[in-house]
This record gives sequence, structure tokens and C-alpha cells, in this order.
Amino acid sequence: MRLSAAVLCALVAVQAVVLLAAAPSAQAGELQVGYYGKKCKGLENVVKWHVIRALKANRRTGAALIRLLFHDCFVRGCDGSVLLDASYDNPHPEKEAPVNIGLAAFDLLEEIKAAVEDRCPGLVSCSDLLIYAARDASSILSNGHVHFDVPAGRLDGFVSKAEEAQAELPDSADDVQKLIANFARKNFTVEELVILSGAHSIGQGHCSSFAGRLSEPADQITPAYRELLKYKCPQGSNPPVVNNVRDEDYDVVARYMPGFNSRVRKIPDVLDNSYYHNNLAKIVTFHSDWTLLTHKEAFGHVKEYAENGTLWDEDFADSLVKLSKLPMPAGSKGEIRKKCSVINHRLY
Repeated sequence: MRLSAAVLCALVAVQAVVLLAAAPSAQAGELQVGYYGKKCKGLENVVKWHVIRALKANRRTGAALIRLLFHDCFVRGCDGSVLLDASYDNPHPEKEAPVNIGLAAFDLLEEIKAAVEDRCPGLVSCSDLLIYAARDASSILSNGHVHFDVPAGRLDGFVSKAEEAQAELPDSADDVQKLIANFARKNFTVEELVILSGAHSIGQGHCSSFAGRLSEPADQITPAYRELLKYKCPQGSNPPVVNNVRDEDYDVVARYMPGFNSRVRKIPDVLDNSYYHNNLAKIVTFHSDWTLLTHKEAFGHVKEYAENGTLWDEDFADSLVKLSKLPMPAGSKGEIRKKCSVINHRLY
């Protein structure tokens, strides 16, 4: 029987889709510093150039990159799963989870990915690019005090589920024991919990993430700061509010906390140990921050890092490296995505 040209074309098209859907995947190998040294020369300079340009336009993008690193790696390991958009394969991806409200910098990562694909097509994973970009953001926002070499060689995962993100990521309303248990499941100590919480010296959170703080007593939150937060969160709205009162509008601070005016920063989003000073003064945004003061060991580390900013810089860098090494689930396979928001076979 002879097949018509139309039928033959249809069969070829179906075969192509099947082959793409079964595109080769692999398991990630051991991570290495300098992994792309010969594979994609100049890669880290390309990433840094884009990050510097983005932060010159808006320093808050740096905080967004650091947050993305944590929210990616804490769920299914560092596999770029938080970057995926909704699709047939992942109808409700991680970025849709309530705990992920306000995630940003996705466009910047796609911009970096496009530039890297032009230079080294099919070689560099989005998960590695996120780590490089977050590292550069940490360095820039800390004026070079936080810096580390990035072990690379990650693959991009295929799975992204909002329910997994909601179950695995710490919540801003969690008490200290729940936080400790959550971090312990990822093999992080109480000290590392306190260290990573220091990233709340930058960035912002939505009012829904600290609604409970608006009615907490004076022994948990300084009343003047509580009133400032109430002003920033009018009933029925959910705007973003800066995490660090030092980045707040000068006139707002003058109205509610006039004694704090001298500490309002002209340049926002400086990654430093000011979070620990704020926590001891009970002027932190999230309940999960204040609750660290209720645990003896955690409280000791809050005081330690308030007194020694250089130590925190070094320990924060080390903790980010450890975070960046969280692996994909055992037996998982991955790929090098062409676009960070889409699994490869969905591009066709």
C-alpha cells in the first residue's frame, strides 16, 4: 500500500515529537569549581556583566537572586525547578506556591541564559547560572565582603510542584523548633539557620507574610515598629514592605521611629549583619526572625553575628556554598535547558 505525501509528513512529524519527548537526559556528576573553564571560557564574566547592569538599575534585583537561590535549592535540590513556568508537565510549578510570593529576577536569568546560549549553546545549566548570579549579587550588595567560588556541573530538573515548595520551604510564621527541624532535614545546623536568616538584611516581603506580627505583643516586636508596619499594610491590601527598617522611607521612619532616623541608609539593600542588630532590638519583619531569640543556641549566634560582621560575611558565604550543593532527589535525571522557564521538549 502506498502512503500519500500528507500521511508521510504526518508520520515524520509524530516521530520527531516522540524523539524530542524522549530527548537524552543524564544524572548530575560531581560538582567542581572551574567546571566551565574549558567548556565555556569567560562564562562567569558574562554572568557578572549582566548582574552588575541589573543591580545598577535596581539593587533589589540582587536580593531577589539570593532569595531565588534559597527557594530553588531547598526544594528538590539546586535544579532550577523554581524557574519553570506552568506547563502540561508541571501545571502548578513551585513559583505558584504561596510561600514563593514575590519571587523575582526570572527575566534577568532568561537574559543571561540567552547570552550564554549564544556563546556556548547547550552547555550551561540554568541551575548553575542561578548560583553564579546569586554569588555575584551577594558580592555586589556586600561591597565585596561576601564572595565564594562556585562548584558547578548541575543539571536542570524536569519536575516543579507548588505543593512540594509549600511543604519544604520554611514559612515566615514558623516558630523556632519548626525552623530547626526543617533545616535539619537538609543537614543544616542551628547556627546555619541563623546565618542564612541574615539574608533578611535585604529585600522585601509582602504584608501577608507577616500579618501576625501586626498584633504581637511588645516583648516580641517594638510597638513603634509594629505601628509602622500597620501603616505600610492598610487593611485589605498586600503590598511589599522592605525587610530592613534601615531601608525604609526616611519620612515614614521619622513619623513612627524618630530615634532611628540616623540609621536610615541612603543606599538600600546592603548585605551585612544589620539584621542581627535589628533582631535584638525586636524590629524585624517576620515572626520566624524574632523566634530565633527564644532558643538559647540560636540567640547566642544572633548576638555573635551582631558583634562580628566580618565573621558573618565569611560564614554566610560558606553557608551559600553548602546550600548550592544540595542534590537533586536520588535517581533524578536532568538536562541543559535552552530556556530556563521551559523543559526542552516543550519548546517544540
